[in-house]
Amino acid sequence: MARNDEKNYRRKQCFIKKDFQARFILRFSLLILVGSIISTGLLFYISQDTLTSSFHRSRLVVQSTGEAILPAVLMTNLVTFILISLAAVAVCLFVSHKIAGPLFRFEKEINDIGSGNLTRRINLRQKDQLTGLAESLNNMTAGLHAQITGVRDQVAGLAAIAAVHDTPEPVVAELKNIQAAIEAVYTL
Repeated sequence: MARNDEKNYRRKQCFIKKDFQARFILRFSLLILVGSIISTGLLFYISQDTLTSSFHRSRLVVQSTGEAILPAVLMTNLVTFILISLAAVAVCLFVSHKIAGPLFRFEKEINDIGSGNLTRRINLRQKDQLTGLAESLNNMTAGLHAQITGVRDQVAGLAAIAAVHDTPEPVVAELKNIQAAIEAVYTL
C-alpha cells in the first residue's frame, strides 16, 4: 500500500542497494561508450574511400576523409560521451533509486513477516515501483493472519469444550500443545 504522507517518508540516501545501483549505472555507461565507439568506427570506415583537401600550416594537404575528420570526431565523441554519461548517471541513479528503495523495504518487512509478525504491512511511497506487489503481499499476509486467528480461536474453543466435558487427559494435553504451537506462530 502506498503512503499518503510522502513528505514524512523521503529517503535520505541516494545509494540504497549500492551494488545493484553501481552495476546498473556502470552497464548503462558502458552501453553509451560502446555506442560512441561503434559510431566513430562506422563514420571512419564509411569516409575512408573519399579524399579531403585542407590547409595545414599554409600548405594544401590531401588525405582520406576518415583521417582528416578522425581527431575532430574523437574529440566530439569524448565530450559527448562525458556529458551524456553524467546525465545517464543522474537518470540511472534516479531510476534505480525507485527500484532499489522498494526492494530494500521489501527485504526488511518480509524478514519481519517471516519471523511470524503477520500484522506487518509493506508501505511504499505512492510513486515507487512495485506498489502492486506490496499490496499483494499485504493481502496475503492479512489472509494468513485471518486464517491463523481462525484456527487459534477454533482450537481455543475445542480446549474450552474439552475442559468442561469429561475428556480424556491425553486429548486435553494435545489440544493444549496445539494451542501453544499456534500461539508461538501467532504474533501480535
